[in-house]
Amino acid sequence: MAKILIVDDDKNILKVIRMRLEAEGYQVVTAIQAQNAIKIAADSALDMALVDLKLGGEDGIELMEALHRINPNLSIIILTAHGTIDSAVSAMKKGAFSYITKPFDYPGLLQNIKNCLEKNSLCREIERLRTLVKDRFGFENIIGRSERMQKVLEQVFQVAQSDSTVYIEGESGTGKELIAKALHMASQRKNHRFIAVNCAAIPETLLESELFGHEKGAFTGALRSKKGLFAEAQGGTFFLDEISEMPLAMQAKLLRVIQEKEVTPIGSHQPLKVDMRLIASSNKNLGEAVKKGEFREDIFYRIHVIVIHLPPLRERKEDIPLLADFFLKKFSAGNSKKITAFSPAALQKMIQYDWPGNVRELENTIEAAVVMATQEVISENLILQTRNIEMASFCSFKKAKEDFEKSYLLQLIETAKGNMSKAADISGKYRADLYELFKKHDLKPSDFRKNSD
Repeated sequence: MAKILIVDDDKNILKVIRMRLEAEGYQVVTAIQAQNAIKIAADSALDMALVDLKLGGEDGIELMEALHRINPNLSIIILTAHGTIDSAVSAMKKGAFSYITKPFDYPGLLQNIKNCLEKNSLCREIERLRTLVKDRFGFENIIGRSERMQKVLEQVFQVAQSDSTVYIEGESGTGKELIAKALHMASQRKNHRFIAVNCAAIPETLLESELFGHEKGAFTGALRSKKGLFAEAQGGTFFLDEISEMPLAMQAKLLRVIQEKEVTPIGSHQPLKVDMRLIASSNKNLGEAVKKGEFREDIFYRIHVIVIHLPPLRERKEDIPLLADFFLKKFSAGNSKKITAFSPAALQKMIQYDWPGNVRELENTIEAAVVMATQEVISENLILQTRNIEMASFCSFKKAKEDFEKSYLLQLIETAKGNMSKAADISGKYRADLYELFKKHDLKPSDFRKNSD
């Protein structure tokens, strides 16, 4: 059961809340002073905390920040009197999960705690999924702390628990196969095979034989029986990449596989039952392909059960510094070079570029820059050397200001390595003002803190 820290200078309130929470089965520890709370957080594995906004002569928000320095993932609910609601809202902007006013509505308090713990559980599962995918398949295309990518990972975790057919849509280079692998690794089928087939890479004349298998003598050259890939995926996951490129004749045969869960090898009259989870993807608009008669409508609705949309890199530019840093370390190690960083101008160039090839193009760009680099810092002239980069079309003053603001913040926090005090010194702005700006653009300074290694 979850372990909850309660911090309040009113002993009677502490006693009542403790009794209520323990009656619900929670483990509870209490503290009257901030220093005691900090010691408990340092010595204990806490799931969440309830912190009073006013702790005698101490500040609950400062305590919250101290607790977050010990455990950045600790969820905190602020307890406040009606007269300090504005301060509680300010606390939420600085990282509190929510706030509750005194006197308490205990059903409401319990519901808030439940919601907070459920969010923590989901975040832990997402991190588990990240580690799983990193260990087994590499981390390239799934790196991202942007809100868009967090929602994708939440979907992956939720969908993985079912056996429903999944359709992943997204431009080339966004990482559709890696998301499919993540779905497999987070599912009950993870101990069986994950088989991926690119429908555009296999000639039409060979596709049926590859997918369904064949019997000996079924056609010229069939010197022995061959098990098809659908059968090879028994108990596991089958990923049909670029399904929009599948010939119409093959689509009709795929429909039977989806409907009947069975395949018939070429030259055989005996269907084989297959137990597999189907995931499909395309970089094209399948709905438009159906209208043009290029894709069967019945197949479209069969695979369009759960849809996961992968955003292009240009729509999650806050992930570019993270991805670039990962690729820099990867290729520096691979080429036995000690390259430590990008120049601010190089980083700005990457952030301003639209990346039509998405993460794959970014990866290739960083690899080329590392190979060509002769110094420890990647300079602007090594980034996108062969691209004819056009300036963005003229836009409104408001959008230009917002784009500049976000770009500036990304470069600022990357340079400061996630340290807000350093960022405030560099920019000449108060930390509180910077926090407001980061909140406005959905940026989290903690995402840019460099690992000690």
